[in-house]
Amino acid sequence: MELQSTYRVRFNDCDPLGHLNNARYIDYLLNAREDHLGEFYHLSLPQFHRQGLAWVVKTHDIQYIKPAYYNEKVTIVSRLVELTDTYIRVEMLMYDEKQQALKAVLWTNFTCIDPQTGKRKNHTPEFMDLARTMDLHTVDLAGGVAERVKQLQAQAKANAA
Repeated sequence: MELQSTYRVRFNDCDPLGHLNNARYIDYLLNAREDHLGEFYHLSLPQFHRQGLAWVVKTHDIQYIKPAYYNEKVTIVSRLVELTDTYIRVEMLMYDEKQQALKAVLWTNFTCIDPQTGKRKNHTPEFMDLARTMDLHTVDLAGGVAERVKQLQAQAKANAA
């Protein structure tokens, strides 16, 4: 199942040239991931907090490929690409509305913590069971985001031909 949704780039999120501000890409992508969890899996972060689970961002690795412009509709795809006992890695992609032009790729590592103490903890067995039901996309993690961008651009070129 492809987790995706469409968003419109808002004026207050743009720089004076009408481009989506670089910092706001991360906001759009993370908000889309939260929307996807709710829409496609009926999950919410407060549910997890009540169960003693929360996640904090350990790292972001983002590549900006093409600008997103004021009032443009963009399609955002999110997918789980790595799952361990203590963290998850999510890939988030921003495209133009028709998914023909890749605009940004973000890999975010989220570390599991106890929301009461703020200390790192292992995922619960229940969470691991749930996460394993989600589509875990096979991605060459060793190559990094730059290599992933090349793969995605090659796929887009092949699909356009």
